[in-house]
Amino acid sequence: MWRYLKRLLIGKPLKTTDEGGQALTKFKALALLSSDALSSVAYGTEQITTILITLSAAALMYQIWVAALVLILLAAITLSYQQIIHAYPSGGGAYVVASTNWGERAGLIAGGSLLVDYMLTVAVSTTSATEAITSAIPSLYAHQVLISSLIVVGIMLLNLRGIRESASFLTLPVYLFIVMIMAMIIYGAYNIVTGNIQYHAAAHIGAPVEGMTLVLFFRAFSSGSSSLTGVEAISNAVPNFKKPKSHNASATLAIMATILAGFFGGITFLSYYLGIMPNSHETVLSQIGVAVFGHGIIYYLLQLSTAMILAVAANTGFSAFPILAYNLARDKFLPHAYLDKGDRLGYSNGIISLAVGAIVLIILFGGRTNSLIPLYAVGVFIPFTLSQSGMIIHWRRHRGKNWQLKSIINFIGAFISLTLVVCLFLLRFPNVWPYLIVMPILLRIFYKINRHYKRVAEQLRVVEEDTQITATHHYDGSTVIVLVGGVTRVTANAISYAQSIGDYVIAMHVSFDSNPEKEHKTSEEFKKEFPNVRFVDIHSSYRSIAQPTLRFCDVIAKRAADRNYSTTVLVPQFVPKHRWENLLHNQTSLRLRTILNSRQNIIISNYNYHLKE
Repeated sequence: MWRYLKRLLIGKPLKTTDEGGQALTKFKALALLSSDALSSVAYGTEQITTILITLSAAALMYQIWVAALVLILLAAITLSYQQIIHAYPSGGGAYVVASTNWGERAGLIAGGSLLVDYMLTVAVSTTSATEAITSAIPSLYAHQVLISSLIVVGIMLLNLRGIRESASFLTLPVYLFIVMIMAMIIYGAYNIVTGNIQYHAAAHIGAPVEGMTLVLFFRAFSSGSSSLTGVEAISNAVPNFKKPKSHNASATLAIMATILAGFFGGITFLSYYLGIMPNSHETVLSQIGVAVFGHGIIYYLLQLSTAMILAVAANTGFSAFPILAYNLARDKFLPHAYLDKGDRLGYSNGIISLAVGAIVLIILFGGRTNSLIPLYAVGVFIPFTLSQSGMIIHWRRHRGKNWQLKSIINFIGAFISLTLVVCLFLLRFPNVWPYLIVMPILLRIFYKINRHYKRVAEQLRVVEEDTQITATHHYDGSTVIVLVGGVTRVTANAISYAQSIGDYVIAMHVSFDSNPEKEHKTSEEFKKEFPNVRFVDIHSSYRSIAQPTLRFCDVIAKRAADRNYSTTVLVPQFVPKHRWENLLHNQTSLRLRTILNSRQNIIISNYNYHLKE
């Protein structure tokens, strides 16, 4: 049943040799990896105007200057990540760059920030899409968390089917959004030129605005820079592209940045020219759409495309998170399970972990997008700062062609990114303080995992001077303890197996006070069936099986060690034909294996008896 359901939801397994067919073209990569960045224009301008309007309507004039600074940062980040793509084609983005140039700790800060940020990407995108849905259908407002979680699960299943199928599915919403925003900007500009739309801005560009401060300007800038989240996703997913991977990834990033710059600049200009005022009932993008298209079908198509791209923007996280987790696991800072590919050649464990993390964030923040965005921005711009400053070190080391110009580009991007991070912590601290708690915890986890793998490797490594691998101890014989619950076919087969591998076999049974006659009968039956096997009945007054078993095995293991014998505990168990039938039986054998695993001088072995019906 489970196997059928898995095939239905995820699809048939793919051969490793099919992996090339899963690689992305630029057309599909743009849909798969740019949806997060492009969708941010739906709320980027609104984030700026929401801050400026707190002063006055005239202050909205500054959205033009804020947008210009955001576009400068976008250009610097794009050029920087194009250089990263060519310099580090294995993917990993900020994590790899920071680790290589700044050192391990900086790399882990960048990697940890992005791991959380990709979870926030999924959470923010799905909650934004849910808010669009509940705005249209108010009766669903009370179920926002559930709806957001279901969207996450749906996108997770889509990604488990493979990147090519998810890219094919996402092509329509992304390109529909691109067409609709492009149409809105071009038609809006045409109406301005022809005089069909009147100038409604509260203040001319450059006019003095009373009360305007640098602090307010940078608050607006830090909020508007949320439009740049998702730009780094392509650099993290270079291995997913068709060959030549670096060239195709770099070209896709350039296309995405060009579209993003045009959309963000165009929407911000229309917002200023039309005198759009942000309010809680209607988004800035919706107000621009009404002003340009009216309330006709094209306007509703614009709103539909916006809701769709906000929903699928979460897919950017699903594309980049598994690659980043792979790089961290390869360096032994995350469990090796993140190195394994699933049936459809995707990193399934990374995909599932991302979905679980995003759902947890949605629940913790009650599905509120505004509460998530400041943390979202911090998680992006700290890696931006580390990666771009790391590239300055990279150019100074390698000193290739035009390295000084490239360093200047990276310096500009690093400086603006650092300024943003400082602004976020100074001006939005009540929203971003969890970062200061989460990051040290993540670093501790990374180092703990890394130390474990190093200790394991050290203990398993063969010494170079050894010409061959030799055992650390040679035994003269073996003692086998068979745990007996009753005299059954399972017991008989287990005893026979124990005698084939052991020099000395002991059967151990734990008896209770509840049914003395049954316990006595078990003892007599065993001695009759196996007269040559020592039978030991351990009485337990407190109905515990684990502790009496552990104490007995410790005693036998000590005596065996004195004779230079190994000690093996054989745990017999029957295996039902159908998996669900395991729920109908207690898990005594599992508990016994768990507690016996704590003993270094005892070997644990299962004897499985498979039922036919």
